[in-house]
Amino acid sequence: MDRIVPVFKCVVAALFLWAANFSVSYAQDSETAALLDKLRDPDLTNWEEVEQSIWQRWSESGSPTADLLLERGRKAMESEDWPLAIDHLTALIDHVPDFAEGYNARATAYYQADLLGPAMNDIEATLALNPDHFGALMGLGLILEKVGLDEGALSAYRAVAAIHPHRPNLKDAIERLERNLGDATL
Repeated sequence: MDRIVPVFKCVVAALFLWAANFSVSYAQDSETAALLDKLRDPDLTNWEEVEQSIWQRWSESGSPTADLLLERGRKAMESEDWPLAIDHLTALIDHVPDFAEGYNARATAYYQADLLGPAMNDIEATLALNPDHFGALMGLGLILEKVGLDEGALSAYRAVAAIHPHRPNLKDAIERLERNLGDATL
C-alpha cells in the first residue's frame, strides 16, 4: 500500500491541475461535444439517453479489430474473468494506443481485480486522452476513497459533477465526503 500512495498523490495533483487550468490540446468531435453540453444541464430529463449516446461514441475506435478487442474485453468483464479482460484490453491498447476507452475499460478490469496501481495508471492515460471522461473521473474518486484519500476523491467527484451532474450515487458520495471532511461547500 505504501508504494501505491505516491502514484495516487501524482494523480491527485494532475486532477487539481486539470480542474484549475484546462489547457490540454484535446477536442471532442462536435456531436460528442454537443452531447456533453446537454449532459451538463442539471435539469436534463433524458440524461440516460444522452449518457448512452456518449458511451457509444466513446466506444468507437475507428478500427474493426480494436472494436472486437473492446467487445471481447467487456464480455470477459461481464463474466468476471479479470485476467482475460485485461489481456484483451492490453491487446486493444497495443493496437490503438490513443483510444481512451481502451484504457478506461482496462482500468475498470484492473480495479475489479484489486490492482489499484495499474488502474490508476490507466485512468491517468484515459484522462490525458479524454479529460471529459466522467467514467474515468468516477473511477479515480472510487479508488482514492477506497485508499482513504478523501480530499482527492472529493475533488474527483466534483469534477464528475461538473460534467455529469446526473451520475448515479454521485451526490451521495460528495455529501458523504463533505461530511467526513467537514466541508459542506461545493
